[in-house]
Amino acid sequence: MAESGDERRSERSGETPAATRGDGDGRDPFDYPRHWEADVVLADGRPVHLRPIVPTDADRIVALHARLSERTRYLRYFGAYPRIPARDLRRFTTVDHHDRVAFVTLLGDDIVAVGRYERLSESSAEVAFVVDDAHQGRGLGSILLEHLAAAASECGLRRFVAEVLAENAAMTRVFRDAGYQVSRAFEEGLLHLEFDIDPTEESLAVARAREQAAEARSVHNLLHPRSVAVIGASTDSTKIGYAVLSNLLAADFAGPVYPVNPEHVAVRGVRAYPSVLDIPDPVDLAVVSVPADQVEAVLDGALAKGVQTLVIVSAGFAEAGPHGLHAELRLVGEARAHGMRVVGPNALGVLNTDPAVRLNATLAPKLPGRGRTGFFCQSGALGIAILADAEARGLGLSTFVSAGNRADVSGNDLLQYWETDPRTDVVLLYLESFGNPRKFARLARRLARSKPVVAVKSGRHAVRPQLAATSTEIDESSVQALFEQAGVVRVDTLAQLFDTALVFANQPLPSGSRIGIVGNSSAIALLAADTARAQGLSLGAEPVDVGSQASPDAFASAVGQALSSPEVDALVVVFVPPVATPGTAYARALRETVRSAQLAPAAPEKPIVSTFLAAEGVPAELAVTDDGGTVEFGSIPSYPSPERAVNALARVARYAEWRRRTQGALARPGDLHPERAQEIVRDLAGDDTVVVPVDDMVRLLDCYGIRVVAFRVVSGEDDAVAAAAELGYPVTLKAFDDTLRDRPDLAGVRLDLSSADSVRVGYRGLREVSGLDDVYVQRMAPKGVSCAIGLQDDPSFGTLVSFGLSGVVSTLLGDQAFRAVPVTDVDAATLVREPRTAPLLTGYRGDEPADLAALQDLVLRVAALAEDHPEVRSLALDPVLASPEGAFVTNARVVLGPSPSRPDTGPRRLRQIGTPRGEAGGQNPDGSTA
Repeated sequence: MAESGDERRSERSGETPAATRGDGDGRDPFDYPRHWEADVVLADGRPVHLRPIVPTDADRIVALHARLSERTRYLRYFGAYPRIPARDLRRFTTVDHHDRVAFVTLLGDDIVAVGRYERLSESSAEVAFVVDDAHQGRGLGSILLEHLAAAASECGLRRFVAEVLAENAAMTRVFRDAGYQVSRAFEEGLLHLEFDIDPTEESLAVARAREQAAEARSVHNLLHPRSVAVIGASTDSTKIGYAVLSNLLAADFAGPVYPVNPEHVAVRGVRAYPSVLDIPDPVDLAVVSVPADQVEAVLDGALAKGVQTLVIVSAGFAEAGPHGLHAELRLVGEARAHGMRVVGPNALGVLNTDPAVRLNATLAPKLPGRGRTGFFCQSGALGIAILADAEARGLGLSTFVSAGNRADVSGNDLLQYWETDPRTDVVLLYLESFGNPRKFARLARRLARSKPVVAVKSGRHAVRPQLAATSTEIDESSVQALFEQAGVVRVDTLAQLFDTALVFANQPLPSGSRIGIVGNSSAIALLAADTARAQGLSLGAEPVDVGSQASPDAFASAVGQALSSPEVDALVVVFVPPVATPGTAYARALRETVRSAQLAPAAPEKPIVSTFLAAEGVPAELAVTDDGGTVEFGSIPSYPSPERAVNALARVARYAEWRRRTQGALARPGDLHPERAQEIVRDLAGDDTVVVPVDDMVRLLDCYGIRVVAFRVVSGEDDAVAAAAELGYPVTLKAFDDTLRDRPDLAGVRLDLSSADSVRVGYRGLREVSGLDDVYVQRMAPKGVSCAIGLQDDPSFGTLVSFGLSGVVSTLLGDQAFRAVPVTDVDAATLVREPRTAPLLTGYRGDEPADLAALQDLVLRVAALAEDHPEVRSLALDPVLASPEGAFVTNARVVLGPSPSRPDTGPRRLRQIGTPRGEAGGQNPDGSTA
């Protein structure tokens, strides 16, 4: 790529054009927006650090230039350009971070790529970048383009132009593949490219796909290492380093294992090395088990060795206090800057049961068998119990990651990996906190469309200190809305997690909610039926009781008949063993009957759960296994009680219903004016929250087609009468004080006033109640059901749209529904039907139904306002009168303020770690999440 035409001319003439001087307007070249910094994962799964350029980068730029091949320099500068003259070096490294912006990507202390733009006009800029030959093909060009475009948009630019040599196909492809609509012109061997940089649906999809591929590759590197070093491997059986090494060897890891111990020649019969640098071959994964105060020294060696991933099982970091937190964040910052990811600290480790890998880099001695379930948890101590419980229940795992303090690698990274992992069909999460809830919502919703996601969310009222640095508090309504909208199956306990996982892992999804019950005990069958009804399931047929003396063949025959019934979508089998016949005979008969039914041509898929012999998990007699004894799909899970069996089945049925539901499309009404709204927001918003004045509020809402029923603010009787005549009778009078309008017992509203005299009487009454001269006079809206639509801004999760019926009863009972922004058309349709009182809108007791389409449209407009303007911290449309004639907003309130966190938009980046790196332009703590 090349600089602008003015810059090329200046190189030939020896002059620097005034428009390109970094200090032309007095801007400090070291003072750049700190949120422009980012750690970014490249296509090969390894991170780099990206930040704006500063003058002290001059030596690094010279070094980068020296490493470039002649071919790369020719394509970049349209000529040999063997060295950078001092004049050009100053121009390259001294920019104003507004009209002239440049980003560098650093790997360790080296700059490996540079991208820049220079403003050409009020709305356009020329863009250019160059990548070190050794790092081409890693996706640096597309990363730089994304971040430059985001910075340019902030600075008021709307368009990029570029000139590329016609033979530079790779650079042309960067622009073409970014998802922008690129126009081309060819002249004298040059391609002139132009494109708008505003995100498009296509460019956003491209960026998301690249993010998914890069982060998934990062986790793949972690779970598929070709070699593992255990730093701190010990000969003492009581030490962590002994356990990690022993477990790796016992699992028969497919690659070499290198113990690192400076005091011993060998550990557990394996040759040891004094330091990781002494290992003669490459090391992909290093498990660190040394004391916390020695980890920094270990990191230096691992960085020099080029280790891809560190798993730190050592404790003594964020959980130990402020000093430990600072050490943890500094460690992660250095690791990322040198191209390394970190699991932990305070982690249990990672596990991959793939026969081609056989990785057990954990502290857990007892492992579950192979399976198709991925498991992520944050607690290291709890991880041991989780793995033991999975093994005891016969739930096989594909992969397992315990992230401990979750300083770097998080559950979101694992979701990216599991989405495309062919060995994982079910995802289990034990979450104590969210590092980036907005991103979690996006990833989980996408993943749940193809693979069930089951989650325990603990920490409802407290977060562990070691997770506080990378977490933010979210109220329960937000968490519930997040999970429901994303299709995540939320459970309250680990027992429920495993109960549900056993069905997902072994049985198909039901096609409906009708169940059949077959058993040899009417009392137990009745318990199952009662639980089913309580969970929203219906009985497709009456429970079948074969009797306590039925033979195994009779029992199996009843099961087969129930499975073949077109009225049954799922089956619950309850069994109490008779005294005379062993229960194993019944189990084998049940398994074979079910297997035959499932393998029959065109047989509908129907899940089966059982209460069999009070067994928990998958007993051997109900298991379908491969030649190696691994439990396979088609096995029948068993539960100690019918209640637990039915509850697990009900969760699976609700998930299957969510997946069958149309996902919908992100919908925006057509008559929106976000640019006009942005001017209003910009004029009013500041460093503190502010309630938008009435006139400005009406103008802001009007930009999104949200019309408040016409009103006037008056200060006297005569004015009230004149306003009523202007608006047209009948009218309503409202107290200017919000608290009076919300309290019916204080009579802050006068309705249906149809004459001047009634207006005068109403005004005097409100004046006496409120003590204020100001009163609202508003045209009466058609009578309808009073509703409330609002925006609730969570400091980490983002904005929720709420809907419910107005009134103290609905508020007291919390009868509201929530959806996260952005909202699809299906979200809007289900939102207005979800509150328990919603039947009042659909013709309850013979009333004429309200116009639900108008309510849905209003929800979409509110959601669009929130999405476009994160400064809108809260909004309330209350009441909205929903009637057959439409939805009429009679009162509104908007509060603006600084956005509490960065939304899940913009260029790709890892979650900020929030600590300085100790160099110019290092990250400053700001508490934001990316």
